[in-house]
Amino acid sequence: MNSSQLLNFTTFAYLTASILYIAIFVFRAEKLGRLATIITLAAWLVQTGGIGLRWVESYQMGYGHAPLSNMYESLVFFAWAIAIIYLWLEWKFKTPLIGAFAIPFAFFSMAYASFSTQFGSEIKPLIPALQSNWLIGHVVTCFIGYASFAVACGLGIMYLLKDHHERNKKGKKSSGTSIIDNLPALPIIDDAVHKTIIFGFVWLSTGIIAGAIWANEAWGTYWSWDPKETWSLITWFLYAAALHARLVRGWKGRRIAWIAVLGFISVIFTYYGVNFLLSGLHSYGSQ
Repeated sequence: MNSSQLLNFTTFAYLTASILYIAIFVFRAEKLGRLATIITLAAWLVQTGGIGLRWVESYQMGYGHAPLSNMYESLVFFAWAIAIIYLWLEWKFKTPLIGAFAIPFAFFSMAYASFSTQFGSEIKPLIPALQSNWLIGHVVTCFIGYASFAVACGLGIMYLLKDHHERNKKGKKSSGTSIIDNLPALPIIDDAVHKTIIFGFVWLSTGIIAGAIWANEAWGTYWSWDPKETWSLITWFLYAAALHARLVRGWKGRRIAWIAVLGFISVIFTYYGVNFLLSGLHSYGSQ
């Protein structure tokens, strides 16, 4: 069995887990919670093995580099990070309902990596620009930040759905319960959004700093206003503004939830849009 087979299995495992988590949310099938969690954890472990095996395979081919060098490998790591962050949140907040809004991101990332025709999944030698010890530190920190923001986006959507439902219920006689009533209380979701953004912000900040040091080593300047660098900074300021507004102005609830959703749109453009729509020093990421 090779790494591609393990990673392909992971794609379908995340799909299965997503369906189960959505079923828990829609049909109140709480009994499926343990099974969904077990499948997610198993998928994550298999994916970890697949990533490790791909690393070994690169050495066997004579390339010898971490599997973090192109779009395919970054999408795989993105899904890996989303899954482990979600599992931590489920353990902390004791609810599998978050999975309906988080694990689909991991599935879509793996599905795009597996089935896209824009790039290949084959292992290739590192291009000169990536032949640095900073590769692992920069990519890992940035993508853990991106994954945190993906989960925060899911939580933000959850909050907005719950908030809209709660406001519509006021002053009306309810004829029964809605599937939205299954979601955790608004303060719990708000706290989860806030903590996930903080976690992602710390990792993204570390990634940007590591990237700047690497850029100085490779290109002789810490910052060159490359499109990727510019959009990374825009994304950083979005989340920095959200955290500042919460600390200083007391922003909570819908405002932070909307920032979590809009911020992730900026993340997607920073990650995907820049690679395929704008040319720059980081364009090799689309290979």
